[in-house]
Amino acid sequence: MITKPQPEEFNPFYNTYISKVPDGDVVELLKSLKDSSYHLFSTLSDEKANHAYAEGKWTIKEAVGHMIDTERTFAYRLFCFSRDTVDLPGFDQEVYINNANFNARTIQSLAAEFRATRESNIYMVESLTDEQLNRKGIASGNPATVRALVYMLAGHELHHLAIIKERYLVG
Repeated sequence: MITKPQPEEFNPFYNTYISKVPDGDVVELLKSLKDSSYHLFSTLSDEKANHAYAEGKWTIKEAVGHMIDTERTFAYRLFCFSRDTVDLPGFDQEVYINNANFNARTIQSLAAEFRATRESNIYMVESLTDEQLNRKGIASGNPATVRALVYMLAGHELHHLAIIKERYLVG
C-alpha cells in the first residue's frame, strides 16, 4: 500500500489536495473515483454540463476538462520522476482551458476520456516500486515525490468533485 506523503515531499500548496485523501489504500480510491466520477459526469445532460454557477466561472464541461488536463499533467510528472530526477515546467490552467474546446464536446465524451485517462494511470501507479515512489523531481520550481503526486491525483479530483456538487449540482 502506498503511504501518505510527508509534508517535506511536496509544496505546501498541494496540501489542499493531499489533505482531502482519506486514510486507506489510495489506489483503491483512484479506482473507485474513476467509476463514481464517470457515472456522475456521464449521467448529466449537455444542457446541465454547459452551466457555469457564476459569471467568469468554468462550465461543468470545462471543470471536467480541467480535471483531465491536470490528471495528465500530474501523471506525466510522476512518470518522469519515477524514471529520472528531472525539472519540469508548470502549466497555466487558464491557458489550457482557453485553448481547449471542452464546451463543444458532449459531457459523455469527456466522462469517457476521464475514465480512460484514469484507467491508464492506475496501471502505471500499480507498477511502481517502493524505490520509484520515493523518487523526487522538480515541477513548477518545487520538489515533489512520486508518492505525493499519486495522492495529488486523488486529492485534486476530490477537490473538484466537491465544488461541482456544492456549486453546480445544487437544487
